[in-house]
Amino acid sequence: MTIRIGVTSVLVDDQEKALAFYTDVLGFLKKEDLPMGHHRWLTVVSPQDPEGVQLVLEPDEHPAAAPFKEALVADGIPFTSFMVADVHAEHERLTALGVRFTQPPVVMGPVTMAVLDDTCGNLIQIACRA
Repeated sequence: MTIRIGVTSVLVDDQEKALAFYTDVLGFLKKEDLPMGHHRWLTVVSPQDPEGVQLVLEPDEHPAAAPFKEALVADGIPFTSFMVADVHAEHERLTALGVRFTQPPVVMGPVTMAVLDDTCGNLIQIACRA
């Protein structure tokens, strides 16, 4: 297969706040930060794979973004999921940093997962294979 994921995005209400959360709290590394008019092409990557998939911290200014994000949050549905080595350890680390979880770690068959609030209008799932 020649198709691969190069970038994906998460819709954020404030790019600077999102950059601080995704780097200082979650531990991603800033990859790209280019001016794009009123906003920026702002991406982060995993420190374990700095040349891998980039996560765009995408401004949520499209009229459909706010209702979409609000509906997901209201229903407790994560916008995306990130893999971690140990959900319980990551939950403890992030809780100590003040991150609010809407779902503590739970084992769901072969996967353990938890759901956190990214402070930018999204719920994010962290998961690992049990």
